[in-house]
Amino acid sequence: MSVNEVLPLAVIASSLVPGLLIFALPEHRVGLRTTLNLFGAVVKLLLVAVLLLGIAGGEEYAFRYAVLPGIDLAFHADAFALLFVTLSAVLWLLTTVYAIGYLEGSPFRSRFFGFFSLCVTATMGIAMAANLFTFFVFYELLTLATFPLVVHRGTPQALRGGRIYLAYTLVGGTLLLTGIVWLNALVGPADFAHGGVLAGVDGLPAWQLQAIFALLIAGLGVKAAIVPLHGWLPQAMVAPAPVSALLHAVAVVKAGAFGVLRVVYGTYGVEFAAALQLLAPLAVAAAITIVWGSLRALFQDDLKRRLAYSTVSQVSYIVLGAALAGPMGTVGGLVHLVHQGLMKITLFFCAGNYAETLGIHKVSEMDGAGRRMPLTTIAFTIGALGMMGAPLTAGAISKAWLGDGATAAGMDWVMAVLWISSLLNAAYFLPILWRAWFRPMPATWPEEGIPASGCRETAWLLLLPPLATAVITLGTGVLSEWPGSPLDWARLIAQREYP
Repeated sequence: MSVNEVLPLAVIASSLVPGLLIFALPEHRVGLRTTLNLFGAVVKLLLVAVLLLGIAGGEEYAFRYAVLPGIDLAFHADAFALLFVTLSAVLWLLTTVYAIGYLEGSPFRSRFFGFFSLCVTATMGIAMAANLFTFFVFYELLTLATFPLVVHRGTPQALRGGRIYLAYTLVGGTLLLTGIVWLNALVGPADFAHGGVLAGVDGLPAWQLQAIFALLIAGLGVKAAIVPLHGWLPQAMVAPAPVSALLHAVAVVKAGAFGVLRVVYGTYGVEFAAALQLLAPLAVAAAITIVWGSLRALFQDDLKRRLAYSTVSQVSYIVLGAALAGPMGTVGGLVHLVHQGLMKITLFFCAGNYAETLGIHKVSEMDGAGRRMPLTTIAFTIGALGMMGAPLTAGAISKAWLGDGATAAGMDWVMAVLWISSLLNAAYFLPILWRAWFRPMPATWPEEGIPASGCRETAWLLLLPPLATAVITLGTGVLSEWPGSPLDWARLIAQREYP
């Protein structure tokens, strides 16, 4: 087995092996558990760096193992996969640091970090899957790995949220599997390919391909939180803040959106999907989700639920980019895969800091929080401004490319959706910022025993991750034209899809 075959497996193993070891650790082995967590995260980053350099230099990294005749477990670490892999690896390290501080002194930490590592393992498998069979295996592993994280606290609310999450995702998995089996029966096993593997096959019945596409997108749309398949996401906000960050920025919703991109680009191909009249309905579904999620966010007083509905809206920008059927829309959707992850994880880190330090869980409790926790609130402000598409932030880059893509595709109505969405983003984020920075502090904070006066930041393990992601959010906006930036990498992928 060559080095180029081993490297994709090593990326997966760098979180799988520590995770399995962590399960066996007793609760009191805090130092060893922390070492395993950070060691795996750092090793994964180093391996991803090697892959990035190799792919930029024209190397191919792939592994294949025949599970059954005609069914292969296959991985291919191409430029498309590495966009998602790199995002997940960077954010896993930061989320690990945050989770170590957040869960200090809490029970069942070995169980939590074990499933946490399995979750990232599944995400890596999804990103590098070379065919729909491999994608499905890791997609369902992600469901099984995240369920214990959602119900980690064991409260009635957590158990109810977990049941709803499991019901939605299992139904989605069933729809996805049905579409995969039908497609396999129609054309046989096939790997993802630039331009779409189906585009080169003649004589396929259009109605079957349309029905299969609908099944695949519906199955993936559950995790991608496309309306009306989004109901699980706000319910899952009962999970601890590191889990919420993981669900929204690193793993679950991103896995669904990434799967939609794989189906559109790697299975059907953009031109073939457009010829089958599949992309216009997908664009409409994405647009409805973008506006509906933002409208629902307006009326949420619970801070994490407001952020959850914001995710429902923002993730569909990625889907919309693919549905625009052009290189600029593709770049906008792909780069938003990264940018949304950076901005949203910043917001959830900060929401966790407010809850843990001051007992703040609601928007109506945010008065004066900026003066009490200025660094956390600066990070939150950057993330919120990015979501609105403010200049110099990552969000501005995504929305500019999506707008140009809509214009190039002659879909002017999409521009209206983008403007409406941005206005709604401002409508549900600006009141939070106004309360935090300009309203007077209350007499007491919700957290018992915390005096209102003075400046009191949170623990440094909880503070460093949101500050880091906030800086990266600004950096990816200001330095978007630099070689190796997310925008540069997205353009590289688009050039291969539209040679």
